[in-house]
Amino acid sequence: MLKDDRNILEVLRPELDFIEKGGYGRSVRTPWKAKSPLQDSLTCINYAYLKKEHPCSECHLIDFVPADRHSEEIPCHFIPLNESGDTIDNLESEDNQQKLEETLKAWLRTKIKDVEAASLATQKPAQVS
Repeated sequence: MLKDDRNILEVLRPELDFIEKGGYGRSVRTPWKAKSPLQDSLTCINYAYLKKEHPCSECHLIDFVPADRHSEEIPCHFIPLNESGDTIDNLESEDNQQKLEETLKAWLRTKIKDVEAASLATQKPAQVS
């Protein structure tokens, strides 16, 4: 099975930028249709396909999904976003878009910092000749 060949930071940073720029607001063309966080952005490996072309197991975000949720239709909606265990799935059911976006942005910022810190820790210092 092939894995998304993007670096995880190439997934997380643009998603944060997308949300900060109002990416999940209602579309002018389809204002009646709600947008689905992570799924309706370039973060999703199936974005722009009419049907699911790639299994979610190929996506980097699957690494953040609890194992017992990998078989969900939209597994990334079950990523625990905070210590309370809030997920996109349960936050969508609260019908509070602002809370959902703020919680997702905080999670993205935390994960970006974690990945950057881990990357720095594994880099070897430059050798002086």
